[in-house]
Parts: sequence; C-alpha cells; structure tokens
Amino acid sequence: MNYHNKKFRGRSNSENGEVSSQTVFHYFQEGIKLWGTYSGGSIIDGHLLGTVSEDGSLNFLYHHINENGELMAGQCRSIPELSSKGNIILKERWQWLTGDQSNGYSEVEEITEV
Repeated sequence: MNYHNKKFRGRSNSENGEVSSQTVFHYFQEGIKLWGTYSGGSIIDGHLLGTVSEDGSLNFLYHHINENGELMAGQCRSIPELSSKGNIILKERWQWLTGDQSNGYSEVEEITEV
C-alpha cells in the first residue's frame, strides 16, 4: 500500500482525542518512511513521522499545537482497510505522550478533495 500524496479526514475518535471531522491529514511516503502534516478543527498545525510495514500498517509519532496553545504529542499504530468505495480507512490505536498519557481509538478515511 502506498500513502504518498494521499489525504485523509477524521471519521471518528475517542472523547480524549483532538482529531475531528474537520481535521485533514496529508501523507507522504518514500520507501518505508512516512511523514505528513495535519490541521483543522481544534488542531492549528501538526506533523507526523513514522514507518510503513509490508502489510500497509503504520507506526508513527505525532505532535501538534491545539487551539489552546498546547503542544501535544503521541504515538499511533494504524491498520488499513478498504471501504466499499475503495477508499483507505485507517483504524488507529493511539496514546498521548503528553498530558494525561491516556489512549484511544480513531478512524480516518481517504478523501480525494478537501
């Protein structure tokens, strides 16, 4: 699976998460290296860096500044599935490395336009 230049939008999230349906991610990939940017909703600006496994799963670290001016950081493992429309849905287990260090579950879905 190749994530280069793909965009995703938040679909669902645990209550302790900050990603929403207004959050858009832009992923880039070179070999196993994955990086990206994200913003929208309560997130002013965010970045992620990680790896892509042979099965298409992702492991990455992320950080962002939220609308309260807080610097937030965490780690995430994403498992891809295809929707009935053929879009990639990433099912994500994540944990904050800042704040209360709680964990959660979210989903983001590939979009073709923003």
